[in-house]
Amino acid sequence: MPVEHSRHDTAPIAAEIVSQPGPAVGSFRWSFITPRQRALLLRLLGTYGTIIVLAIMLLVFSILQPGTFATVGNFRNILNDMAIGTIVAAGLTVSLVAGDFDLSIGYVASFCGLLVVGLLNTGIMPGFVAILLVIAAGMLIGIVNGIIVSKVGVNAFIATLGTGTVVVGLNYAYSGGIPLQLTKSREFTDIAIGRTGGVPHLVIIMAAILAILWVILNRTVQGQHIKAIGISAESARRSGVAVDRSRIVAFGITGTCAAIGGVLMASNLGSGQVTAGDGFMLTSFSAAFLGSAALKEGQFHILGTLIGILTVAVGNNGLAMIGAPTFTQYIFAGSLLVMAVALGSIGRRYSAG
Repeated sequence: MPVEHSRHDTAPIAAEIVSQPGPAVGSFRWSFITPRQRALLLRLLGTYGTIIVLAIMLLVFSILQPGTFATVGNFRNILNDMAIGTIVAAGLTVSLVAGDFDLSIGYVASFCGLLVVGLLNTGIMPGFVAILLVIAAGMLIGIVNGIIVSKVGVNAFIATLGTGTVVVGLNYAYSGGIPLQLTKSREFTDIAIGRTGGVPHLVIIMAAILAILWVILNRTVQGQHIKAIGISAESARRSGVAVDRSRIVAFGITGTCAAIGGVLMASNLGSGQVTAGDGFMLTSFSAAFLGSAALKEGQFHILGTLIGILTVAVGNNGLAMIGAPTFTQYIFAGSLLVMAVALGSIGRRYSAG
């Protein structure tokens, strides 16, 4: 049977380590404030840590590069560049809210990007039909993940890693490991690179999907069931929640968003790349965990994920603007993730005290 866990604890190991008794150094560090003030400060950092970091970065990069960073055009580019990753991360957030992991999202995005280009190149069906079929394929993969986890009882980490590896195999079987160039239906690229009223299509699509997912999680019965499962699956089951079905729905949404990300990525590139979407897994998890330290203490939520991926995008953009080496972006992203999880864990510890 799957291990029960709570969405309110995004870093149980870190929280346990933090809670271990230590030497009197901690009392020396905080001797200048009262325990109540210390708890309030740490709760503030645990709840608004990511937003504080984002605000500091915006201020610093605006001062360093006022003529290039702090411009409407640059912020529009940031939103456009982060749009596809945000969609995939938001889909992952739904599974995380339910207390599950999905390690297959990057591979699903890569496969769906290849598949949609291949179907479009055949010319045997209208473009919108090919896109719908590919998105349905991503949903199906997500549903399979949900069935394996909820019905068979395989741990989500192992199950999604296994299905992700199968998808990689399908990817190479379909493409032979060779990128597929779009030869027909050139209007397909307009989906990603086009603009409406000066606003990039990717930004519009991202906003629409985020709004839909927010409504699902916060304004529907199914969304409340998904949240209840994340808090305690056993308690939700005793309350009459169809736990297995709700977990399958959550995984289905995650797979659907990964497929949409893959389709948009192919539209943006004008081709299907074998590994183009693989990096979405790390990006999505980073965004979701960063978002869990924004506005809510350790809880995954759609707005938080948006803030998390915006934080990473602004940091990477700013570092590029000031001419920092490429490796600093990886150091920055990793350090930011560790810091956010630590702040969330410490904030929850002291706010509960």
